[in-house]
Amino acid sequence: MSTTEEEAVPAPHGASNLAQHGYAGNKEAYLRRLKRIEGQVRGIARMVDEDKYCIDILTQVSAVTKALHAVSLGLVEEHIGHCVVGAASEPDPAVRAETIDAKVKEAADAIGRLLR
Repeated sequence: MSTTEEEAVPAPHGASNLAQHGYAGNKEAYLRRLKRIEGQVRGIARMVDEDKYCIDILTQVSAVTKALHAVSLGLVEEHIGHCVVGAASEPDPAVRAETIDAKVKEAADAIGRLLR
């Protein structure tokens, strides 16, 4: 594929085709945390299967919920620090304003989903 063909492919959310997501620098840490959470969820399923005490199960569910919230907040912070700040560096003022608005709305919508 030639360079012009690659440039013609639109990038999602107005980003450059070569841009990385904000979490790219911490991707391995996020994956480690998610794998740990995955193991905790499997442990909860095992507890249910083994008819463990409900309060003990709820304690583990609470721990997983807190761990997922920590991952979520980290991703929101990465989005704001990378995507919103990146949108602010757009040289074209009209595009900059529109892009900032879109990125801030994405963050607000994501936070709203986390709070439900």
